[in-house]
Amino acid sequence: MTSMEDPANVTEPESTSSPRPDGLPARDTPVPAGDRAPLDLARRIVELAEDKKAADIVLLDLGDLTTLADAFVICSGGSERQIGAIADGIISGLRDEKVRPIGREGTPGSHWVLVDFGSVIVHVFTPPERDYYQLEKHWAAARVVVRVQ
Repeated sequence: MTSMEDPANVTEPESTSSPRPDGLPARDTPVPAGDRAPLDLARRIVELAEDKKAADIVLLDLGDLTTLADAFVICSGGSERQIGAIADGIISGLRDEKVRPIGREGTPGSHWVLVDFGSVIVHVFTPPERDYYQLEKHWAAARVVVRVQ
């Protein structure tokens, strides 16, 4: 016979942080991708994007702004082929380090490829689409950790 706790006597642990000014709950701890800290993972993604000659790479720290992700890496490629190579290079480089993406959306033909690593989301654009969607402007309150021109 196993003992079971009475659900009425079980309490949720209290959050030690107060709600954010916008009313959304604050996170007590960051959500790591594997055993890697989100900003360490994001910096590695920046290096891999640089290896594939990505242009105008920006690493944004979103940790205090949203629970969607801890960081965005946004970069540009000059052609559909290069966009695919940048995304593939990031995925391949991290796979060698035992980090796999949760998902990949878009195609080089759509001029925007998104790669989701959980705590870090990578956006690879052609320059016109990047100008159109203006993610950096949308997330202007985020801290810029790295900018590679």
